[in-house]
Amino acid sequence: MDRRTLGILLAGTLVVATAAMAMPVTPDPARDSSTDTIQFGWSHTSRSNGYVDDTWWAVRDRCAPDYLGERLLCDAVGVLARATSRTFEAKMSEEAGLPLPAGWDLMTAKNSPFIRSAHVETPLDPKAVLGFYRAALGQRGWTENDGAVVGPERAVITFTTTDGAALLRLTRQGGKTIADLSLRKPAVATAGLRPKPGQVRLMLGNKTDEAAVITVNERTIELAAHAGEKLANSDDAAGELPDDQKIDLPPGKYKVTLKVEGGAAQNREFEVAANETWGLLVGPDGAPLSMRLY
Repeated sequence: MDRRTLGILLAGTLVVATAAMAMPVTPDPARDSSTDTIQFGWSHTSRSNGYVDDTWWAVRDRCAPDYLGERLLCDAVGVLARATSRTFEAKMSEEAGLPLPAGWDLMTAKNSPFIRSAHVETPLDPKAVLGFYRAALGQRGWTENDGAVVGPERAVITFTTTDGAALLRLTRQGGKTIADLSLRKPAVATAGLRPKPGQVRLMLGNKTDEAAVITVNERTIELAAHAGEKLANSDDAAGELPDDQKIDLPPGKYKVTLKVEGGAAQNREFEVAANETWGLLVGPDGAPLSMRLY
């Protein structure tokens, strides 16, 4: 084969390969959900009296390729990211003392003198998520109490543990299963963190560089960039939050909308019970970082 023929063949192969890489691909949720990156944050507060408060949050970005070349890149990056994700999940489960299911899109966790809690959003169906938690919590010696409420899109289960009473709530909304797991500790929080008797306290903050708007129960609160971003770091930080970033509500379900300036609105529905305190932070790209604080 002469050089000219070889050159023509190589050039033709390159053209075909380039064209193939640029071919549009049909969306495939089972394959194209490969993890791209994980954005996360952590805070640690300690005092001389033995007070220790740790807070974690993480948001997973996912590939949604339009072309074959992008899909191949997503696959390659996804292999590395999934390994990182497994390490992160194991570390979180160990540090927070609560199990974290694989395949999550968003998670927050809290370990303070008052509570251990985790909030997880995952595309897994409620049955799979419930099965994971029942198995994982059983292995930790938690005993499921009678009276569990389990339906196709909602579950509420209480547990008895050696450290106190625990609660698992699951809801299905917007193609995601939202799991809230919490274990109350006997310590009593300061007045700035505690809700009014029989009420729910919701504390609002913004971790982004842009202004944000949160609408709760048809009430709209405007937040400047980084306003109240440290509210979940300690009871002192929560107590310093301005009154206009605190909302007292009756127990129930509430629709919440978050919108960062220049971004798309994100909607969630939260179920909260009497005597609970929650933090709701605007996270990356307007992601709702909800966290039970008390």
